[in-house]
Amino acid sequence: MARYSKKASSEVRTEMRHMKSGKHKVKSRKQAIAIGLSKARRKGAKVPSRGRKKT
Repeated sequence: MARYSKKASSEVRTEMRHMKSGKHKVKSRKQAIAIGLSKARRKGAKVPSRGRKKT
């Protein structure tokens, strides 16, 4: 079973394109992925919940 929906994948793909074209001023690939996943969550796509930080 897939962890991420197709909608989530397309959101991340879109953000990666924006990063490469210079539309977003993100510093790393991980930031672009995080932006895409958070947008997918807001739209209701199937995305696993955020990981909890260990203290």
